Amino acid sequence: MAERNAPVILVEHLRVNYGRRVALCIDQLRFDRGECVGIIGPSGAGKTTLLRAIKGYVRPSRGKIEVLGLNWSMCDRLARRRVQRRIGLIFQQFHLVPRMTVLQNVLCGRLGSTHRLKSLFGRFSAEDKQIAWRAICEVGLQEQVHQRADTLSGGQQQRVAIARVVAQQPEVILADEPVSNLDPVLGAEVLTLLVEVTKHHDATLILNLHQPALAKRFVNRVVGLRDGRIVFDDLPSRLTDDQLQEVYLGYEPTPLYRGDSSAGKPLAMVGA
Repeated sequence: MAERNAPVILVEHLRVNYGRRVALCIDQLRFDRGECVGIIGPSGAGKTTLLRAIKGYVRPSRGKIEVLGLNWSMCDRLARRRVQRRIGLIFQQFHLVPRMTVLQNVLCGRLGSTHRLKSLFGRFSAEDKQIAWRAICEVGLQEQVHQRADTLSGGQQQRVAIARVVAQQPEVILADEPVSNLDPVLGAEVLTLLVEVTKHHDATLILNLHQPALAKRFVNRVVGLRDGRIVFDDLPSRLTDDQLQEVYLGYEPTPLYRGDSSAGKPLAMVGA
């Protein structure tokens, strides 16, 4: 267990290559316990690669990623699995089993803590079921507990995905554009829930966001990536339109404080 005042995640001199292309090149980046951090940047900036590297799914070409006191490049398979159980991951596409009920999908969050043979036959302990039920209540899906996942709305499905992560009881929650498939109202509801759940469980939340305006509203720190490098790392209040120009460099993100009337305008015209 990492010390309380130690960084939950520490990245140093990291480089990730996909063939000849440099996907990530980060000198130093740290995340502390209880932080809620939004990662922004254009497509291909390295946002998903960063989350996958933190989860241990991507092996760096060089450098160090230390998560919960464990250096990914210096651990055996058993240690890797123990730490990965403490890292929850929420996907853009929900990744639920369509024919399974809400309860069955949420119980999947207990697989890493359950005997493998028993889990194959769906034989979860009473404690596992209680943990899953509490997670379902936390996201407000008590009435849908026995409903199949493929009959739920998109917002409800993402709530199931959040409950599944809560049932995992992680110390770190990674979310890869968790609301990009939802309309603005549902997206705001899901992000509000996700932030509240993270605070309630004293976890660290790192989420990739497609819209910078959401970062201004929901996180307490923003990291901007461009071409795999950090070009912004500061408070959301300091994320100005000029800073967005630097992050996106020719791309056109959603303006920070504008309504639909400004959509589609070049950045230079926003506010005109």
